[in-house]
Amino acid sequence: MRRLAPIAIACALALPAHAQLALGDMELGVGVGGMNYIGDLNNQGMLGAPHWAGGLFCRINWDNRWALVLGAAAGQVEGGSPDCMAWRNLSFRSPILEGTMRMEFNFWPYGQGDMRFRWTPFIFGGIGAFHFNPKALLEDPATHEARWHELQPLGTEGQGLEEYAGRTPYALTQLSMPFGLGVKWTPTKTVTLSAEYGFRKSWTDYLDDVSTTYADNALLRQRRGEVAAALADRSAIPNATGIKRGDDSLDDWYAYFNVSVSVSFDLLFGWMRKKRCD
Repeated sequence: MRRLAPIAIACALALPAHAQLALGDMELGVGVGGMNYIGDLNNQGMLGAPHWAGGLFCRINWDNRWALVLGAAAGQVEGGSPDCMAWRNLSFRSPILEGTMRMEFNFWPYGQGDMRFRWTPFIFGGIGAFHFNPKALLEDPATHEARWHELQPLGTEGQGLEEYAGRTPYALTQLSMPFGLGVKWTPTKTVTLSAEYGFRKSWTDYLDDVSTTYADNALLRQRRGEVAAALADRSAIPNATGIKRGDDSLDDWYAYFNVSVSVSFDLLFGWMRKKRCD
């Protein structure tokens, strides 16, 4: 219970002064589901290669239509290009750690603790930030041992080289815009069950370390080493410098879908109110 106290304080500070003691209007929850990636290495597929993900959240129900949700989630995304293996043979995986703040709108009047309105579909939207770190698997030709290599420090598209002045190293922490839809149901006055599917629009095209054209592979080998050159171009037939490696007209996205359970602060901390009275 003590570990939940900082989250409870943060949620309480987000409330207006006249509502800070309405414990039944606030919830703490946990969700489990999956994450998947949408970008250059999965043909824009919405459900490609999902991986397990989970998160924690605090929901503040302003009224029976609107709620503010503060959340954190962790998962992993991956992608590859098997449809054009001989041409690109690119693949990656990346952990995702995100924090979001969003507003939910209930289509029907809904309130935890009010058993007249026990379920509703809802939509949500907000702002967020996420941290990622794309990696790729490469086999050592001498030992035949495969290792995962972080791609951002390698500058696989020439980022950071003076010959490619317009290509700067990308940041591993980026802003996002979460939005989506779901449904929630309250079986009791203090418990809510939810299911949702949400997209995360990002402002980076390097979630998969793929964006623009192939850099000069010999130059990469000279400046960055054999690993950088090997991971920059993994095709069976080496690509010429300047050939498209990705589509830089579209940024990468990812999705987080989950089912969750939350309980009201009244259930978690209501005993404190009685203790104060005593």
